[in-house]
Amino acid sequence: MIKTTADLWQKGWNERNGGNITLRLFPEDVAPYLPGWSVRSRVPLGTALPELAGQYFLVTGSGKYFRNIAIDPEANIAVCRVSDSGDDIEILWGLRDGGVPTSELPAHMQSHHALQSIPGNADRVVVHCHATNLIALSYVLDFNTANVTRALWEGSTECLVVFPDGVATLPWMVPGTAEIGTETATMIAKHPLVLWQYHGVFGRGQSLDEAFGLIDTAEKSAEILVKVISMGGLRQSLTTDQLIALARRFDVCPLPSALNLQRWTLAPSA
Repeated sequence: MIKTTADLWQKGWNERNGGNITLRLFPEDVAPYLPGWSVRSRVPLGTALPELAGQYFLVTGSGKYFRNIAIDPEANIAVCRVSDSGDDIEILWGLRDGGVPTSELPAHMQSHHALQSIPGNADRVVVHCHATNLIALSYVLDFNTANVTRALWEGSTECLVVFPDGVATLPWMVPGTAEIGTETATMIAKHPLVLWQYHGVFGRGQSLDEAFGLIDTAEKSAEILVKVISMGGLRQSLTTDQLIALARRFDVCPLPSALNLQRWTLAPSA
């Protein structure tokens, strides 16, 4: 967690107290420490999730700066347990000075619930950050899942291989609410990335490295696209046939709605 949050801050994607991470822990991860822990405080989840009851999570704190986590982890992150009722989360360690988990906790916990509902899914990390170029694209691309996915696939050859299921697009909503949490969870169950318009991105993975690498790959493509658009737009790009050949070579099934587009488009002028 220290390494990932430091990397995110150094990338410039988690300015000030922006962004948040949740990592579902295995029982054996916490077992050695439980005798010395007790419930220090409880925070309502907003939406009851009894299916997560008893599960443990390492979470970043609300109002905490990622750049400070390496300096003082106990003040900025926490180990939490979902209560037996699933109505709230119990802080067992961390947030030493009376802090609370991230304000985006509803989006994270509903996402974990959605991921665990998928047979065979082993993802246990959800990362939210303010990746600069992905946010920039949300201002200029025709903002729908197929179009944004197709643009990112064309921006860098490896993208179709890394996220063949595409990038879901969520039109702007007020953050930190149960409503945006529900929408995000629905989308992240189908797509590994969810782009919040004008705000940031959610990514998932089986490990912190995987979730970080997923966002890093999409952001690199977004940076290339921002430069291409700034240079006057496309002159040539990957074709549908080339994307199909790429998918065959790496044995992935690309999102059909994105593959069927002949070209990605910018949003109409205001």
